[in-house]
Amino acid sequence: MTAPNPHATQAEVDAARNDPKLANVLYHDWEAGTYDEKWSISYDERCITFAVDRFCAVVPPGSSPPISGPYEHALELGCGTGFFLLNLMQGGIAKKGTVTDLSPGMVEVAVRNAEGLGLDVEGRVADAETIPMPDASVDLVVGHAVLHHIPDLDRAFREILRVLKPGGRFVFAGEPTRIGDLYARKLGQATWWATTNLTRLGPLRSWRRPQDELDESSRAAALEAVVDQHVFDPTRLERFALGAGAVDVRCVTEELTAALFGWPVRTFEAAVRPEKLGFPWAMFAYRSWQRLSWLDARLARVVPRGLFYNALVTGVRPAPPVSP
Repeated sequence: MTAPNPHATQAEVDAARNDPKLANVLYHDWEAGTYDEKWSISYDERCITFAVDRFCAVVPPGSSPPISGPYEHALELGCGTGFFLLNLMQGGIAKKGTVTDLSPGMVEVAVRNAEGLGLDVEGRVADAETIPMPDASVDLVVGHAVLHHIPDLDRAFREILRVLKPGGRFVFAGEPTRIGDLYARKLGQATWWATTNLTRLGPLRSWRRPQDELDESSRAAALEAVVDQHVFDPTRLERFALGAGAVDVRCVTEELTAALFGWPVRTFEAAVRPEKLGFPWAMFAYRSWQRLSWLDARLARVVPRGLFYNALVTGVRPAPPVSP
């Protein structure tokens, strides 16, 4: 596999403004080498627990096959560096995996991560709207923060149902809600403006990232605005799945106070030199997110689901009726 150009030029960014699929390739190739670091992705107990908890949060208890699985063969759409599927496999959800993404750079990193973990995973550069796999060939389809990048979701869900075996399940997590996306973007923009301006001042100048890195982040943000195609009301997300013929469709949401805290933190981290923060900061951010997520789980009992930031959806390809 040929390594992509890691940094999109301004001309390439301009060319991708009206082409969301090109923007997806450019943006995710650009991010591939630093994506795990940027989003604090790991393949240890912390992220294994996170991935399995997301799966269990939306898959109803007692579903078939049981949550403890393992599913024989799982497919990930928009795999990125493999965060969701590789950690689900380590958590016992699936035995064998196929990772796919429009971005060759991301597929390359995901396969390399799988090899390092000793997991049985193959990688393919693929479009979720035309999945290059046979009908009824996988037991589980998963994705994390991918559906909002896909232009034609009706077509994508039909493809998901096509490649699933009868009775097979799909699970998608990390999808932005309409209201959650609004407050996350506003908080991120305000934090970026405040941080990049305050770090121009003498006492804080040593905290400021080099200008070329800040300019690069701005070009990446311009691409990110193109690759993000959708925000969801939970009922709209359910409707896509039902329209494709799925049954047992269920959508839940999570992260309200955790998102209000997390997006400014992520933006601040992107705007300052990483060596200024260190391990104590990382533990503060992680522990705070954990505590706020605990609070959000209690708030979900009384707060409308559309106010939370993340949506998770699952459903099943119906099995043919059993002959008497």
